[in-house]
Amino acid sequence: MRKPIILVGGGGHCKSCIEVIESTKLFDIIGILDLPELLDQNILEYKIIGNDNDIENYAKKGFSFCITVGQVGNARLRIKLFNLVLEKGGILPVIIAPTSYVSKYATIGIGTIIMHHAFVNAGCIIGVNNIINTKALIEHDCFIGNNVHLSTASKTNGTCNIGDNCMIGSGAILKNNIDICADALIGAGSVVTKNITEAGVYVGSPAHKIK
Repeated sequence: MRKPIILVGGGGHCKSCIEVIESTKLFDIIGILDLPELLDQNILEYKIIGNDNDIENYAKKGFSFCITVGQVGNARLRIKLFNLVLEKGGILPVIIAPTSYVSKYATIGIGTIIMHHAFVNAGCIIGVNNIINTKALIEHDCFIGNNVHLSTASKTNGTCNIGDNCMIGSGAILKNNIDICADALIGAGSVVTKNITEAGVYVGSPAHKIK
């Protein structure tokens, strides 16, 4: 029996999440919560049925939630919405695309979505409220913190540690045994060859801090 689920946040990432959620065949998407002025608009074939103030009502009904706001630059809005759903007693399941591969020896935290063709290898620990985007690779024994976005086709090699609230851009590569502190943003296509110990924006090959 499919479980009812509410999507929190519209936009492009919401469309990608809809594709994944539909493909699991585990949930019925009831609708989307977004800004009040967007009420009754549609995203794909699903209607915006309310706003953040309605989370509590749906939580009381036992509905699940997926945070479908994207994360480019910082995680503040995703963190706010994730915490609000928890505060109101909502359920935040792990959502895994059937086209992805997740090792049975990996651990995935609540509210994380693993998108099409992602690969999570043995011994990985992945925190809560994360986006493991399309074709992202996480090799063995990596630790991924909370509120992290591993963007499309990024490659995190073995025994890397990524702190909370980070974004690893599309196609970026982390060599093995790299540690990245919290609140770092690694630009698309960058290559990280040494530990990152200060929050900021890093680009290039090898990656260097620009702000």
